[in-house]
Amino acid sequence: MTAEFDKWLNLWLVIAFAGGFGVFLAIGMATKKVFYFSALGVLFALVVTLFVLSRRAETAAYAQIEGQPGASRAVIGTIRRGWTFPEEPVFIDAKTHDMVFRGVGRPGVVLVSEAPPHRAKRLLENERKKVNRLVANVPVHFIEMGNEPGQVPLRKIPGAMRRLRPELTKAEVSEVLRRLTAIGTVQLPIPKGVDPTRARIDRRAQRGR
Repeated sequence: MTAEFDKWLNLWLVIAFAGGFGVFLAIGMATKKVFYFSALGVLFALVVTLFVLSRRAETAAYAQIEGQPGASRAVIGTIRRGWTFPEEPVFIDAKTHDMVFRGVGRPGVVLVSEAPPHRAKRLLENERKKVNRLVANVPVHFIEMGNEPGQVPLRKIPGAMRRLRPELTKAEVSEVLRRLTAIGTVQLPIPKGVDPTRARIDRRAQRGR
């Protein structure tokens, strides 16, 4: 999968292995312990190579879903703990494919939009009002996914969420979740050909496996 999106992958892996091994080989030649440092160099070179593969696989995984409806939900799904996100968006526009996803965690409620800047702010504000009617005095954070000024690129969304400071206890998080889910699931007009639950990050590819 990575090679399909990264034509320079093999070259980078060769450079990583050769560079890692070359450092220890040079040390071995300088200290006249070539065999010992060569063995260490092979192990070090493998670690460096796997690290490079992991990073480039992660980049390829993001490139694979970039621009797909529901891409932000796929990226949010890579956060293993601390947040609860429903599979379905809390808002979707059948015409423009604009979406808003809502999550709950110890920092409060986070709303993630997939829309141009001139529409995203309005959509997020509308959803904030809905949240405040159900759970008052709970912090609500906005994340606008996109590459425009003021927006958060797709791959940086998990980092932006992890930087939010905890403000609720676990009991409060459970209560907020209970209130937000008590109203039931709204049947949204999903556009033909758009399934926001289908976009997925390949976690094994992210780990370079």
